[in-house]
Amino acid sequence: MIAPFAGFGLGLRKPHYAEFLETKVAVDFVEVISENFMIPGGRPRRILREVRERYPVALHGVSMSIGSADGLDGAYLARLRALIDEIDPLFVSDHLSWSRIDGFNSHDLLPLPYTREALDLVSANVDRAQNALGRAMLVENPSTYIDFAPADTTEWAFLDALCARTGCGLLLDVNNVFVSASNHGFDPIAYLDGLPHARVRQIHLAGHSQGSELLIDTHDQPVPDPVWSLYAHVLPKLGPVATMIERDDAIPPLHELLAELGTARRIARETVRTAA
Repeated sequence: MIAPFAGFGLGLRKPHYAEFLETKVAVDFVEVISENFMIPGGRPRRILREVRERYPVALHGVSMSIGSADGLDGAYLARLRALIDEIDPLFVSDHLSWSRIDGFNSHDLLPLPYTREALDLVSANVDRAQNALGRAMLVENPSTYIDFAPADTTEWAFLDALCARTGCGLLLDVNNVFVSASNHGFDPIAYLDGLPHARVRQIHLAGHSQGSELLIDTHDQPVPDPVWSLYAHVLPKLGPVATMIERDDAIPPLHELLAELGTARRIARETVRTAA
């Protein structure tokens, strides 16, 4: 079981390294992209060690490819395990998606059909990952732009079954719920209400962009009002949870991200007060 952690954090990005290393930033934790720090030695790993001396760190992966029919890459898991052993992270997470086939990596988070066969495959991959890493991991719900007709269940029920089978936890990306719901026409409230709430350990909040026909999960905008509303809806259903602002492009000054994090803190206080 993954221990809960209640705090508010930011993704650690290169433009803000100096501020995190030289000043006291008002966050409870930071999250980094695992793959950016998996090569031993060198400046990135040194910076991460120094940041870890100041703040708890969560490791968030983008290329484990837990939905790959080829299985997982053993060399990748070994490098990630070495990073875990060095950093002792709060959480280790990756996405409900696939990106690799026949040795080719698409460097994109591709969707899965939510079938019994896919559940068997993903569960086996998550079990292998957790055994190799020596800990339970968090699986993040994806943003998707196509769906598959032969589906046996909904995405939220698939995640529930995956958690039950493997003991993994959930990283709930609220923006991804909004993007996918808008693109596919399902009710985001039904999604949030159908999740296994006791499994949620971390929340991502981010922005998106309007494409020609679909919403695109670009992480280059502030958190929009509909995402804040969904965050306020789901929080009372959860236990202690870590919340972070995720920005990967058009990265603003740190004080702007801290202001967004202040909004998350305010919503959390208000939902607790309302529940009481």
